[in-house]
Amino acid sequence: MAIPAAIVILPLGVLFFFSGLVVNLIQAVCYVLIRPLSKNTYRRVNREVAELLWLELVWLIDWWAGVKLELYTDSESYKLMGSEHALVISNHKSDIDWLVGWVLAQRSGCLGSTLAVMKKSSKLLPVIGWSMWFSEYVFLERSWAKDEGTLKSGLQRLRDFPRPFWLALFVEGTRFTESKLSAAQEYASSAGLPFPRNVLIPRTKGFVTAVNHMRPFVPAIYDVTVSIPKTSPPPTMLRLFKGQSSVVHVHLKRHLMKDLPETDAAVAQWCRDVFVAKDKLLDKHIAEGSFGEQLQNTKRPLKSLLVVTSWAILLVLGASKVFQRISLFSSWKGITFSVISLSIITILMQVLIQFSQSERSTPAKVAPAKPKNGEAQDKQQ
Repeated sequence: MAIPAAIVILPLGVLFFFSGLVVNLIQAVCYVLIRPLSKNTYRRVNREVAELLWLELVWLIDWWAGVKLELYTDSESYKLMGSEHALVISNHKSDIDWLVGWVLAQRSGCLGSTLAVMKKSSKLLPVIGWSMWFSEYVFLERSWAKDEGTLKSGLQRLRDFPRPFWLALFVEGTRFTESKLSAAQEYASSAGLPFPRNVLIPRTKGFVTAVNHMRPFVPAIYDVTVSIPKTSPPPTMLRLFKGQSSVVHVHLKRHLMKDLPETDAAVAQWCRDVFVAKDKLLDKHIAEGSFGEQLQNTKRPLKSLLVVTSWAILLVLGASKVFQRISLFSSWKGITFSVISLSIITILMQVLIQFSQSERSTPAKVAPAKPKNGEAQDKQQ
């Protein structure tokens, strides 16, 4: 049964921000004390610490809302997930695609070393954005003149990463909405490109750069396709907080990095071809309600439930000690401080919810119609 958002946002927010600030503090101490001595030791420690925060959001999907996540992939790819470095490319269909990726990473054993290319404003998010910064996420400004160097240096830092990592790259550049699809279809018609129905036209410059820099040390690309069955409501952060379930289907196809073509133009075309195939796969899913027969048995682990329970116990014990020592509610100053603190947490939770909504994301710029011959593909890179 769905729970009113107002009843759960505040207590969940208090728990999340209490634990998040503790995690951020530990990350900051490790960054100052351990990283100058050994970068890889810092990464190993940060992996375990960051996971204590990420697991709370995994718990939100797995245990609080009970979202059913079904993974379709072949047995060999499923066995390799979490045991190798991988570049992950995906369509950007729902508001919580990034959380879906975290759930898969946690079930594969590499949640703490899961990374992503994010827009620069993400790192300003209290708690979650700060933790991403400590975890070496790559933040871009969506201006290639500024982002090229940032992306290259961020990818170069991953060469000696001590644990298997996933780097997520949403090559469509923005979340999918009907208005953005219409713009993509208009551009495709004018430029003579395949007409998209379920995906946006990928921006390939970042992907080409990623392949060029990661090819020597990353063995695979995970081509991920996310879809929501017609019978299920789309998952959102607000629905998760209200305890409302959804169903998410994920198809994963593993490509060997060594099999990709050598030239930049050919790699860019490979990426576009992948999204044409992804579009057809989504057509099939819409018609059949499934990605096929390669459904893997992925069970929700207990780890996130144990972590959240532990955080909740620590919060209750800590709060009771504070109340006993300073009598927080025995004076107007204490009451005022409490009200302001809880209001700030509620506002920050609303910011997190709004940040995840697809309508708030920046639409992709559409190139002018009727480009000259040979320019159409270059303008989309």
